[in-house]
Amino acid sequence: MTTAAPMPVPFPFAAIAGQPQLRQALLLAAVDPALGGVLIEGPRGTAKTTAARALAELLPGAPFVTLPLGASLESLVGTLDLGQALAGHELKFAPGLLARAHGGVLYVDEINLLPDALIDSLLDAAASGVNVVERDGISHRHAARFVLVGTMNPEEGTLRPQLLDRFGLCVRLRNLQDATERQAIVRARLAFDADPQGFRAAYAKEEAELAAALVRARALVVDAAALPYGDAVHEAVGALCIAAGVDGLRADLVMLRSARALAAWEGAASITDDHVQRVAEAVLLHRRHPAADAAVAPPMAPPAPHRNPGDTPARDAGDGDWGAMLPEPVGIERVKPLRPLISAQQAAPKKA
Repeated sequence: MTTAAPMPVPFPFAAIAGQPQLRQALLLAAVDPALGGVLIEGPRGTAKTTAARALAELLPGAPFVTLPLGASLESLVGTLDLGQALAGHELKFAPGLLARAHGGVLYVDEINLLPDALIDSLLDAAASGVNVVERDGISHRHAARFVLVGTMNPEEGTLRPQLLDRFGLCVRLRNLQDATERQAIVRARLAFDADPQGFRAAYAKEEAELAAALVRARALVVDAAALPYGDAVHEAVGALCIAAGVDGLRADLVMLRSARALAAWEGAASITDDHVQRVAEAVLLHRRHPAADAAVAPPMAPPAPHRNPGDTPARDAGDGDWGAMLPEPVGIERVKPLRPLISAQQAAPKKA
């Protein structure tokens, strides 16, 4: 009889260093799962999977569910036993991964490689907290409140703008260029691999504080009377979204909810403009219109002064095309006229 190998213990969330934007985005999504999840873009080896697993451990009794690339739509949303329903028996529902992830973290690696139908169902459930399965006029619905964490490597393709917009937050990770910071992270990982339990024990107090803070913040967010949005917050959010040239109003709603989640996480008395500014980039990164970047780009250099065709081009410091050759006049050569293949008399129709 073979025994199952023990599951590896996760790296503690409190020990994750060098990725402050990633930590904040994941914590905000855990405070308010209705934000729509977090999309993490970045190269391999930037702690994307490690951070997602560590987040699930901060939620009490939270499952960590992984959606494989080869999963079918039925395995994700669940299936209905239509035969039993038509025979008059009780409706039988076989739960899928969305049901298993309720109350926890649903992790999707390389989400950009999934079929659009699966991504649509994922994002619908992540935003609404409800999964609806319909088959031949028979429907079943169940709660599916989870933190959606999707990762992707931009070198392997991207998502359509319509799908990108439905992710609540987006974080773009980059390779660390600071030698001291890289060495500290590598040393921490080596220490964890050598003695996982001892390493986790060293961060047990910080992990417990993070978990308790999440419980308090989640209770505050579900209280409709707590942390109302003031006029100054609405004005700040509207100005940022207009400047970014976003489509629709989803960015405004997500930014307001994100600022409220951050205020709840920090135990603030009210939502301030500072909260809005600190969540704005994660909300706008994947929604910003390209024209908005062009609007803030530096002005173009003034046109070069006019020169006559016979002048020698001068080399100016600001002229990037100083080595180009000026156009020269070209003579026109006469071409021998062409003779028609048939004469005009032969081409005329004969009289009857």
